[in-house]
Amino acid sequence: MTNRVSVIGLGKLGATMAACFAERGFEVIGVDINPHSIEAVNEGRAPVQETGLDALIAANKDRIKATASHVEAVLGSDISFVIVPTPSDERGAFSLQYAAWAFKEIGRAIAKKDTYHNVVLTSTVLPGGTREALLPILERESGKKAGRDFGLCYSPEFIALGSIIKNFLNPDFTLIGELDDKCGSQLEELYSRVVENGAPSARMSLENAELAKISVNAFVTTKITFANMLAEICEQLPGGNIDVVSNALGLDTRIGRKYLTGGLGYGGPCFPRDNFALNFFAKELGVTAGLSSMTDTMNRSVAAKVVERLRPMIRDNVTVAVLGLAYKPFSHVTEESQALFIAQALSKAGARVVAFDPLASEMPQSELNGGFVVIDSLSDCLRQAQIVIIATPDPVFAALTADDFKNEFATVTVVDFWRLLQSELSEKPNIKYLAFGLGIDDDAKAKRLRNLWVGPETERLTTTAK
Repeated sequence: MTNRVSVIGLGKLGATMAACFAERGFEVIGVDINPHSIEAVNEGRAPVQETGLDALIAANKDRIKATASHVEAVLGSDISFVIVPTPSDERGAFSLQYAAWAFKEIGRAIAKKDTYHNVVLTSTVLPGGTREALLPILERESGKKAGRDFGLCYSPEFIALGSIIKNFLNPDFTLIGELDDKCGSQLEELYSRVVENGAPSARMSLENAELAKISVNAFVTTKITFANMLAEICEQLPGGNIDVVSNALGLDTRIGRKYLTGGLGYGGPCFPRDNFALNFFAKELGVTAGLSSMTDTMNRSVAAKVVERLRPMIRDNVTVAVLGLAYKPFSHVTEESQALFIAQALSKAGARVVAFDPLASEMPQSELNGGFVVIDSLSDCLRQAQIVIIATPDPVFAALTADDFKNEFATVTVVDFWRLLQSELSEKPNIKYLAFGLGIDDDAKAKRLRNLWVGPETERLTTTAK
């Protein structure tokens, strides 16, 4: 039974996995090249910002230690999880340079070990990356044979920043790509003692697991984009309501409700690049992947559509407040954030843009690459705005009332992409409330539908019926 675990890479996922393993009773050694991360872990502090991580590491300080030595980590554990960056390259593929360096160090450590060691790659790679590029490094540097002297698995996690602890301990399933049955069985047994919800394991070849990982994220991006398309259609219908439509679709077990909420497009460090990478990989194999390409194109058009919608209202000295800068609630990450793109685009279009985010507002202005002002007070942000955009469904914004939008301007326009304040702001004096995905009952929309379906043929049938 495996009781000693090492985690190579103490970023958001790696540090959280290390803390979760310790919480579940494992002895954990973390490895990182950053001395500040090592120091933080050894002092019982989180090396990165993630919801609940600081408390979890502090509570399990006696079972976690960190080092810069791969040899110390490998010799002191039975299984190593490798969570290092695999950034997108200019082709849209995933670069293996950091993983290759880590595998070289792990291979040299395995050379000094007399017993079997299992290596688990958690970083996202494309099919073939683990077996064809990284496995030979382990064999060359260790002088040993995979399958006989050490194991190799590919087991990525399906997590969201801001809720990694919950996602890791309560997954829908654990994905295990295995070199052989021995290493896969060891990893499956370990997961059975880690997950709290009894989630099943899906075991398969390394290549199938690599494809499954990017396919999950690519499918989710397609679902998000489909919901956003439906939301745009609903806006053109008398009484159209994306939530009513989505709730009905979600009742169908073939579809489900998750990720079917119309709103802004997707962002973050995983969804955009995984979708793009699947498109790249399919093309390399001679497979047409138009769906992934179109999903990416539609998602990248969101900011421009928002600017065009607001352009008639944008004039000199108009201040627009963007509520939410991170790509999702409970995270400070702004990578590929639709809200950030919108703030930048509105600024270029001539608006004075102020922004607030419960977490991302703490980031240095230079890191946001903005051209807009980040304010650390929600009330100060709203006090200045003639137009307010609710860009993320953060509970802080859902708790706002009509009084919070009162300022010196006669009318404040609120564009609510998540319909958080529909009941609170609809038909309130001095507030023009525009909810994405909701159609207004007006003659123009009714006339458009009437013109679409009422013609000579339907008029003849109607007359005959009478």
